Amino acid sequence: MTAWLKRGNTAVITGAAGGIGLEAARRFSAAGMNVVLADVNAEALEAAKTSFPNSGGVLTRVCDVSNPAAVSALSETASAEFGPVHCLMNNAGIARMGTKPWEDIDAFKSMLDINLMGVVHGCHAFIPSMLAHGEPGAIINTASKQGITRPPGNYAYNLSKAGVLAYTESVAHALRAEEDCQLAAHLLVPGFVYTPMISRFIPQKPPFATTAEETVDFMMDRLDSGDFYIICPDNETPRNLDEKRIQWTADDIIKNRPALSRWHPDFEAAYKKFVQD
Repeated sequence: MTAWLKRGNTAVITGAAGGIGLEAARRFSAAGMNVVLADVNAEALEAAKTSFPNSGGVLTRVCDVSNPAAVSALSETASAEFGPVHCLMNNAGIARMGTKPWEDIDAFKSMLDINLMGVVHGCHAFIPSMLAHGEPGAIINTASKQGITRPPGNYAYNLSKAGVLAYTESVAHALRAEEDCQLAAHLLVPGFVYTPMISRFIPQKPPFATTAEETVDFMMDRLDSGDFYIICPDNETPRNLDEKRIQWTADDIIKNRPALSRWHPDFEAAYKKFVQD
C-alpha cells in the first residue's frame, strides 16, 4: 500500500520543523525520498534541516498554511525543485489554552484557519497535480482524538480537528470515485504526543505521553496496511480504551443522552462500568 514510498519520489510535509512532521520527514528521507519541509518558523526549519544526513534531497520553505496563496506557491516550488509530489502530509497545527465557547473569537478563527483550513488549502493546492501525474501517492492529514470524542476544555481545537476528520473522509470518498485513481487519503489520529506544541504548556514530558518517533513508527506500519483511520496509542490509552470512548461518544446521539455525557455527573457511574466491561 506504500508504493509511493521509494527513492526519487517526493514528499511535502507541513508543520515539519519539529515533532511528528519532522520525524515523518526523516522516515521519508531515509527511504530515499526528496522531502520538502514547510513551517511558519524559519529558524526552527533551518535547525531541522541540519538533522538530515543528506541535505541534497531536503528543501525547507517558510509557509503559513492559513494563506492559500502561500500553500499554492509551496506546491509550485516543490514541483519545480523535485518534480511530481507523491506524498502530501498536512500536519501543521497550533494549540492554545481553552476558553468558553462564546469567548475570544480571534483565537477561534486563528485555530480554524491553521488546523482546518491549512489542511483544506493543502489538498486544493496539491491533489489536482497529484491526480494528473497518475502515479501512486498519499494524502496524510493530521487530526486528533479530541476531534472524535471532543472533551470539554478547548472547543476551538476540538472543532478544528473534527473538521479535519469530516473533510478527510470526504477526500477519501472522492478519490475512490476518480477513474484509475492511484491516490489514497489517510487520517492520522495521534495519541498524547510530547511535541514542541505541547512542551510550550508542559515543560517536562509526562510518563503517559508518547514520542513523535513512536507515533511515526505506528503511522508507517498502518500506512503499509492501508488503514484510513490511523488511531495511535499512547502510554495511557490503549486501543481498547480508545474504542470504548469513541463508542460512548457515538451512543450519545443514538441514545439521545445529554451532550458530552461522558463528563456529565449523572452518567459518571454508567461510563465507568461501560469502559470496564
